[in-house]
Amino acid sequence: MASYSASGTVSVRPYVTVDNVSARPSDSNWTARQILVVATCFILNMLDGMDVLILSYIAPALSSDWQVSPESLGVVFSAGLAGMAAGGLLIAPLADRFGRRKLILASLIMMAVAMFASGIATSIPELIASRFVVGIGIGTVLASMAALTAEYAPEKHRTFAVGFLQAGYPVGATITGFVVASHVTTHGWQAMLLGAAFLCAAAIPLVWLLLPESIAFLLSRQPKGALQKANKLLASIGQPQLDTLPPLAQREARNAGVRGLLSEGRAPSTILLWLAITFSFMTLYFVISWIPKLAVEAGLPAKDAIYAGAIYNIGAFIGTSSIGLVAMRFDLRRLILVYMALAAAALTIFGSVAMPLAATLGTAFLIGVFVQGGFNGCYPLAASLYPPEARGTGIGWAMGVGRIGAVIGPMLGGFLLAAKVSLPVIFGIFAVPVVLAGLCASLIRLPKAA
Repeated sequence: MASYSASGTVSVRPYVTVDNVSARPSDSNWTARQILVVATCFILNMLDGMDVLILSYIAPALSSDWQVSPESLGVVFSAGLAGMAAGGLLIAPLADRFGRRKLILASLIMMAVAMFASGIATSIPELIASRFVVGIGIGTVLASMAALTAEYAPEKHRTFAVGFLQAGYPVGATITGFVVASHVTTHGWQAMLLGAAFLCAAAIPLVWLLLPESIAFLLSRQPKGALQKANKLLASIGQPQLDTLPPLAQREARNAGVRGLLSEGRAPSTILLWLAITFSFMTLYFVISWIPKLAVEAGLPAKDAIYAGAIYNIGAFIGTSSIGLVAMRFDLRRLILVYMALAAAALTIFGSVAMPLAATLGTAFLIGVFVQGGFNGCYPLAASLYPPEARGTGIGWAMGVGRIGAVIGPMLGGFLLAAKVSLPVIFGIFAVPVVLAGLCASLIRLPKAA
């Protein structure tokens, strides 16, 4: 039975473990295989950032071309996010049953096809449908990558690795922003979507060749050839070989699936995690979906407004990377609270204070650092809370349930803009959820190290 700290002050670092000792990566030394896994997942997360954020970058061109109202555009934004919720809740848990590698490959194929469909869409309903399917793939990949990284990274660096993985998301979004800003006027927004589809398709052979299966999955589910595959992977990360597969434990059965998220005293922390991610998503996706248009409302030219979105994502990369590094020494839950409090301050300043271009872009950068950094701390927090046999389900459900906030945020932003609500009020409204998210994260209790 897992035990919990009543004070809630225990460190996050020791909690992400693979139960079978023989499957546990080395404590501190990185092998080539481990670096390759994290690097491949980082690249995949860059693609996810591209696929999600590209719509916000092309939104001005799309609105002008099709004469789309803010309300309709908000529905298009939310369609992708609703798909991500469906992917996290319904598809991502299958990784604990069928394997993370297979699910990532299937999701990439889905994303490539649906992104192509969005590029040739001729109406808002077609765009909504294709973006929903893209979202399903993204929601599935995000959970599966985080779980796989948690299992392969050295134990000492696991919190950093899962956090750093998430930094690929803003990197992809930043590059996409600069590419769109430079080429959307010349080539059109449809070409931007088709280019994204090509990159998703190009990643499929990369994953097929480089991304291994989860060792924890091989040992717990024991598919055909599991012992040989597990021993090959164990050797590649500097671990001893196994003579036989371990017996299927009853504890793993109890912890598998959604039941594992609520068993062994995890129910209160699971609910707090869901609330923290829901509140985070409300503000996060409001910002990343609308910041180019909001920057225009604040007085920036359209091209500079796109750069504001890209600079936000540079800040997001810094914030995501920094929280992973600092969490190696300090309690991640308290760090999330600090980041979210600073995010609320930056949001309030952005919406309330008239500033020159440089200051506006600088504030957008700080919003990225603290909103995205604080939110992405929830990934290693989720990986720390759940055992390996429920980790894919745990991360998938946390992010899937949290997508409720991701759907509400952009839609609420669209309605507030359509109602001509002032920017100070809009940003004040969205500063509240990030504070609530930080408070919920700080109250989560994690299992003590074995």
